[in-house]
Amino acid sequence: MDSIEFLDNEFILLHRTIGKNVAKIRKMKKVTQLDLSLSIGYNSTSVIAKAEAGTEGRHFSVEQLYKIAKILNVSMASFFEDINTISES
Repeated sequence: MDSIEFLDNEFILLHRTIGKNVAKIRKMKKVTQLDLSLSIGYNSTSVIAKAEAGTEGRHFSVEQLYKIAKILNVSMASFFEDINTISES
């Protein structure tokens, strides 16, 4: 198997794309950042806000994505839309 090199930028874009997808779906479902934060066990919106925006190196963990998918009643796969286009950009 050949070795593949990954650029740090690819992972930043990956996390930002997932964050944007979470935000888009959350807004479509009319769920606030505060409601989502409280539902997954946080007392403020900062974790959700930073992970959605991809700021301060924050991103969602698999566990968080699982909880969010259950709360929003969507598949986890929906958070990964447009991921294939990252390496093509």
